[in-house]
Amino acid sequence: MHAKTDSLQHRMTLATWGLLALLGLIWGGSFFFARIAIQHVPALTLVLLRVAIAALALHIYVFGRYGIYRELQARWRQFLLLGLINNAIPHTFIFLGQTQIGAGLAAILNATTPVWTVLIANALTHDEKLSLAKITGCLLGLAGTAALIGPSALPGLTTSGSNIPLWALLFPLIAAISYGFAATYGKRFRGVAAPVTAAGQLTASTLIMLPLSVVIDTPWHLQVPPLTSVLAVLALAMLSTAYAYILFFHIMSRAGATNTSLVTLLVPPSAILLGFLFLRETLEPTDIAGMLLIAAGLVVLDGRILPGRLT
Repeated sequence: MHAKTDSLQHRMTLATWGLLALLGLIWGGSFFFARIAIQHVPALTLVLLRVAIAALALHIYVFGRYGIYRELQARWRQFLLLGLINNAIPHTFIFLGQTQIGAGLAAILNATTPVWTVLIANALTHDEKLSLAKITGCLLGLAGTAALIGPSALPGLTTSGSNIPLWALLFPLIAAISYGFAATYGKRFRGVAAPVTAAGQLTASTLIMLPLSVVIDTPWHLQVPPLTSVLAVLALAMLSTAYAYILFFHIMSRAGATNTSLVTLLVPPSAILLGFLFLRETLEPTDIAGMLLIAAGLVVLDGRILPGRLT
C-alpha cells in the first residue's frame, strides 16, 4: 500500500527519468572504476580512499546545515554500525571479488541486494512480512543467483569462460547481504536529514577502514599507482559516491523512494556496457540468463508491473 501511494504521489517526469538513468550510469561506473583501481591499489586501501574522500566532500556540502555535528555526536554508535554494514564490509568484499571478476558480473551479483533486503526484513521486522509477490520475486532473484554461481561450485567446471574461484563470486553476494542488513537498519535514521546520514556513515566507515588499511596493507610501502588508477580512485570517491549520494537524495525528493529504487535495474546494464566498451569484458549466456532472472525478480518485488496479480 505504501509503495502504491508513493508511486501515485510522485510522478516520474522525463527529466526525473533522465536523472535516474544518470544515477544508474554513475553507480554502474563504480564497478568499472573499481575494476581499474583494484589492479594497483589493495582492497582495504581502496575502500579507505573511497569513503574518506567522499566523506570530506559531503562534509563540505552539508557544512553548517541540518545540525550535522549535533547528529554525529548523538548517534555516533549508530553511524559506526551503519558505516560498517553499508560501506566498510560491502565495499571491501566487492573490491576483493573484483580482483578476479569483471565489473558487469560484480554488478549483477550485487543487484540481488533487494532480494536479501526483503528476506532480512521479513526475519527481523514485524511490518514487512513476505507476500506472494515478495516470495515470487525472491525465488526469481535466487534462481538468477544460482545460474551465476552454480557452475563454479561444481568441481572441474568454469564460469564466464574462465577459471573464476568460487570465493570471488560469493564475495559480491556477501556484500549484497550486508547491504540488505543496512537497508533494514537504516530505518532508524528516518528522522535524520539524508545528507547527514550519508556523511555520518562515510565518516564512520573512514574511521573503521583507516587502522585496517594501515596495519594490513601498509600503504606507504606500495608503489605509486599509474595515473589511470589515481583517476579511477578519484572518480570512484567523488563521482560514484559523494555526487551519487547527492543525486540520489535529489531524485528521491522528486520521485519518492519507490521510484528511486528502480535504479537497481539500471546499474548492471551500465556496468556491463562500460566493461564491454573500455575493459573488453564479455558475459557468458549463463551470466545473461542470471541477470534476466534477477531483473525479473526485482520487477516483481517492485510490484507495479503486475499490480494486484500477486498479493
